[in-house]
Amino acid sequence: MTINDVGCHARESVDSAVALFHSLSDGTRLAIVRRLAGGEARVADLVGALDLAQSTISAHVACLRDCGLVQGRPEGRQVFYSLTRPELLDLLAAAETLLAATGNAVALCPNYSTDTGEKS
Repeated sequence: MTINDVGCHARESVDSAVALFHSLSDGTRLAIVRRLAGGEARVADLVGALDLAQSTISAHVACLRDCGLVQGRPEGRQVFYSLTRPELLDLLAAAETLLAATGNAVALCPNYSTDTGEKS
């Protein structure tokens, strides 16, 4: 293996991590993942829990499914969705620990803040 091979592998690894975190960067998708952490649910259950339109929930569930984070289990005319990997729960727990340790630093970050107000 050459140094260039290591560099290419590292870049692919970073690209994959970027895609993973991007899939979780949307508030609705993250809320769906958090809800599914408590057990499987149908789209109708997610609509009720998150108070969003069925089409919105379906689109976000499809995104998570395409990313391999969520899977569907058909039962009759219904599909029950669940998380595909228990490691995702570990990632969420680690994120909560990191957020607790950094306090408001991430929320106040001018580049990544979720504040939609105008900056002075």
